[in-house]
Amino acid sequence: MPLPVPGDESPDDVEPDHEGASVEQTFQLFSAVAPEGWRVELIEGEIYVVPPANGQHEEIVSELSGQFRDHDKATGRYTGIGLYLPGASDTGYTIPDLVIAPKGSFDDQQEWHSPAPVLLVAEVTSASTADRDRVQKIRGYARAGIPLYLLIDRASGEAVVHSEVQGDEYAHTAIHKLGTRVRLPYPLDFELDTSEF
Repeated sequence: MPLPVPGDESPDDVEPDHEGASVEQTFQLFSAVAPEGWRVELIEGEIYVVPPANGQHEEIVSELSGQFRDHDKATGRYTGIGLYLPGASDTGYTIPDLVIAPKGSFDDQQEWHSPAPVLLVAEVTSASTADRDRVQKIRGYARAGIPLYLLIDRASGEAVVHSEVQGDEYAHTAIHKLGTRVRLPYPLDFELDTSEF
């Protein structure tokens, strides 16, 4: 088979040149090519590619979602929704395990959404995400003004409720052992039963 003469390549044969791409451009590229079920997030200037969660993780997310549904059917329970976190760094994009917001808050064709209507974000730790869930995401969610951040920390066996946003942190943190009832403050005001976790 003859080798192509330089300059005779068709446009489909030319590899795009991504040298010098910004972090955000690189993030967009990774997002476009990630296999289905994988999450690509940009947190404090770093790109993270997260594989699909295991069954235990998803059971906890499902139980959380069910309890929120039972408490208030006017709220939507969103998994896999992308949030744009202005102020989290130059750019910030996350896909929380669970987002609680009024129904219809994300009824559009956008891939990334404003966090303005969000009442609570919940993350369930995995080996590959635990450190970010415990540190960077707290700052990102607080800076974005999300009222409540619920962290189900499987490694420590704790449910951690962050509330009362003050700048880039939450002023109040309540730590509960899994298996107990966990009070979620305003704007949700109900007790979460973690005995199934």
